[in-house]
Amino acid sequence: MGLPGTGEGGVGNLSDLVRRAAHVFPDKVALLFREDAVSWAELDRRVDAVAAGLQSRPLNRGDRVALLLGNTPDYVAAYFGILRAGLVAVPINTAYTADELTYLLSDSGTRMALCGRAAAPVVTALSEILSSLETVLVTDTAAVSGTATYDELLLPDRPVEPVTGGEDLAVLMYTSGTSGRPKGAMLSHRALIGNLEQTARIRPRTIDADDIVLLVLPLFHIYGLNGGLGEVAFHGATGVLVERFDPVETLADISRHSVSTVMGAPPMFIAWSMLPGVGEAFQTVRLAVSGAAPLPPAVHRSMLEQTGHHVFEGYGLTETAPVLTTTLTSEEPKSGSIGRPIPGVELRLLNDDRSEVEEDDPGEIVVRGVNLFSGYWPDGREGPDGEGWLGTGDVAYADDDGDLFLVDRMRELILVSGFNVYPREVENALSQHPDIAEVAVIGIAHPYTGESVKALVRLREGARLSAEDVIEYGALSLARFKCPTTVQFVTEFPHTATGRVAKGQLRAAEAAGAGVAAADDGAGVL
Repeated sequence: MGLPGTGEGGVGNLSDLVRRAAHVFPDKVALLFREDAVSWAELDRRVDAVAAGLQSRPLNRGDRVALLLGNTPDYVAAYFGILRAGLVAVPINTAYTADELTYLLSDSGTRMALCGRAAAPVVTALSEILSSLETVLVTDTAAVSGTATYDELLLPDRPVEPVTGGEDLAVLMYTSGTSGRPKGAMLSHRALIGNLEQTARIRPRTIDADDIVLLVLPLFHIYGLNGGLGEVAFHGATGVLVERFDPVETLADISRHSVSTVMGAPPMFIAWSMLPGVGEAFQTVRLAVSGAAPLPPAVHRSMLEQTGHHVFEGYGLTETAPVLTTTLTSEEPKSGSIGRPIPGVELRLLNDDRSEVEEDDPGEIVVRGVNLFSGYWPDGREGPDGEGWLGTGDVAYADDDGDLFLVDRMRELILVSGFNVYPREVENALSQHPDIAEVAVIGIAHPYTGESVKALVRLREGARLSAEDVIEYGALSLARFKCPTTVQFVTEFPHTATGRVAKGQLRAAEAAGAGVAAADDGAGVL
């Protein structure tokens, strides 16, 4: 099937994918959720009902609507309904604290939040501070004080034609940047549809209309949203929605629904590889893909031995909607490799002077393609340069076959189960404690999440804190995955000539297993 709305009129609206699937496969199952099945025709009607309801509210084209929901059919209908109404979706991690929500909702200028019952009290309280914010409670019929219900929002039997598309902003996806608070990556309809079209050109095909795809990756993450749900809609396949990853239960879901395609992250494959039933459960799986963080080579080998299939790896960014490379494009998948660029993505490895590296030398990954974002909210800063190139901040080298291997990250991002954690945000939160004089945060290897957060803490004179105290304090303002799992108390830090903590020395000491020379004996590890 071709792209919706392409040709002289330009790229259409992402929600056109649902309408096209409803036209081609009206009675085919689009979504499986628990015991429910939703056809493509029914899903398209639900998308229309959301879009019509949103257009009846005092919202203007391009206004932002936040989504704080789990992986449910309501999320899918709300997401595509927001886009069909000419509005912008702001997917938000449902684990975020009130402080984090306050920042994201205010920074984005969100006008409406569609949320589940658990998040409703927090969002409703915030709406009293953010006067322009309206809260709508989804997946529940009983209203919470100060909210409207989902049923009150819906206006059924009113078909809606999209009024936006192409370069118009579709999704504002917040991701940790190179400093301070998370930044909103501006993803247009062009970028999102463009990446789906690029991956559809991979041969052999990754997904087709006959596939049943496991959608357990959270839809508030770009990998789950466009790399999973977007692919299902693009091809008119069937998605199996799962709200929470449980290794045993998801294996049962794979068997029960005869899942053929698994889009996952390393923690999922690590957990599955340790279960005796993974080989039997994966009998119907023809394609397994891992992304968001590097897959340990031992896990790749274990899954191959138990299932008879490779787990293909991919690499990408929120800012690239998201896929840039995959081992599906390699002659054969190599453990530890991120493969080669997908069709339509140009990729270079550059030195610090922006010249191309010599053969086998590492360099920064710089990319160009229709899938690139439009810069960061609200003014498009740090987007692609005048020639369309974007530096990723990641360093890689290419082997003799042209397959890429990540070496390091130029930025300090920590990847916890594929989610970005920026050290400065954690440092800012912990430094508010009256007994903490100085803190530095680095990423350390973790067997299950890939990386975890380590906080090195220098206490004020005479103060006494335990590792548990520091972690509990961080949890007051940080999502759990951002909180330190390891705390080390030190008497002093190495500093640069400008007075900054020398993070490079800290990471080097950690890698050497030496910790910090000035560390106290009472360091706490959880």
